[in-house]
Amino acid sequence: MTQYLLSVHMVEGQPEPSADEMAQMFKDVDLVNEEIKAAGAWVFAGGLHPATTATTVRVRDGEVVTTDGPFAETKEQLGGYYIVEAKDLDEAISVAARIPGARHGSVEVRPIFSMQAPQR
Repeated sequence: MTQYLLSVHMVEGQPEPSADEMAQMFKDVDLVNEEIKAAGAWVFAGGLHPATTATTVRVRDGEVVTTDGPFAETKEQLGGYYIVEAKDLDEAISVAARIPGARHGSVEVRPIFSMQAPQR
C-alpha cells in the first residue's frame, strides 16, 4: 500500500528555529531519508518553499483567478512531503514518526488513491 506523508513544520506563533537548529533538522532529514531508502520504502520526497511563496489558482465562471498565498488560511503550513511504500497504516506511522517534522510540527499520514489505467 502506498502512503502519502505530509510534513507540517511551519506553525504560526512558534519561534523560528535558529540557524543551528535548522542545520540539525536538515541533517536529521538526510538521515531519515537514507533509512527510508535502505528499507526499500522510498518512492519520492520533497521540501517546499515557505507558504508566502504560494499562489492559489481557482477557475470561476471560466476565468482563472490567482491569489497570492496558500489555499488554507491556517496556523500550520505544509513544509514538505514524502511518498513511501508501507504494508499498512502501522508501518506508515512508524516511518512518519522518524521524520523530523513530527518532533517540531506534525506529520499527516494518508493513503493515495490508486490511479491505475483500466485493463484492456
